[in-house]
Amino acid sequence: MLLSLSSRFVGNIYIIRCVGRVILGEEVKALEVALEAATREFTRVVLDLSEVSRLDSIAIGLLVRYAERLGKVGGGLRLASAPPFVVNLLNMTKLSGLLQSFPTEDDAIVSFLRQQPAEGEQKSRGPRVLVVDDSADLCTFVRTVLMQHGYDVKSTCSFRDARILLGVDEVEYIVVGPGNPQVSSETVINTLSTLAPKAKALRLAADFKIRDAREATDALLQMFATSGI
Repeated sequence: MLLSLSSRFVGNIYIIRCVGRVILGEEVKALEVALEAATREFTRVVLDLSEVSRLDSIAIGLLVRYAERLGKVGGGLRLASAPPFVVNLLNMTKLSGLLQSFPTEDDAIVSFLRQQPAEGEQKSRGPRVLVVDDSADLCTFVRTVLMQHGYDVKSTCSFRDARILLGVDEVEYIVVGPGNPQVSSETVINTLSTLAPKAKALRLAADFKIRDAREATDALLQMFATSGI
C-alpha cells in the first residue's frame, strides 16, 4: 500500500499520521516533505505509525536525522502506536532511546505536554490561552496575533485534543472560533469550561473569518481588553 499522510497540531505539537509503507522512493520523499513542513514552525513532532506496514533502513535514517535535529533545539520526534515489527526493529538497532515509542498517540502527546519548558520559555510566558477552531489558518492567525501581544498561546482544530491540553495545563482564557461543524461552539465552551472553571471563555463572532485582517485583529484584542480578567 502506497503511503498516505495526514497531519494536525495540538498546541505546540505537530502530529503526522502515516498509513501504508515507508520505503526508499516516493514514500520516503513524501514523509521528508511532511517533516520539513512540520519543523518550519514546530519543534515537537509525533509520528503515528499505527497503520504502517513496512519501514526500511532509509526511512529509519530519515527519522533519526529529524529526531537529532529537533533534539538540538529542545524538541523531539516521538513515535506513537508503532506496530510490533517497528518496536523490534528499534530495539535491535538500539535506536529506541533516540526514537522513543509510545503505546498511543495520546500518550506521546501528553509526554510532550508534561515536559518542563526551557528556562527562556518560562520567563517569557504571559497569560495562557487555548484557541479552538476547525480552521488551522484561523488558529494560526489568532495564535500569532496574541503571541505578538505577550500571550502564551496553544491552539488546536480538534475538540478532543483541546480536552487533552486542558488536562495537562491550566489556562486563563479559552477562545472558541465559529467553525466546528460536528460540535456547536456553545457545546465546546460549556464542556471546556467544566475542565477549566477558572478560565474566561471567549467566543469569536460568526463572521470573524471573513473580516479584514486589521479589523479582525482589532476585534480580537478588544475582546481580551474587555474580558474582565
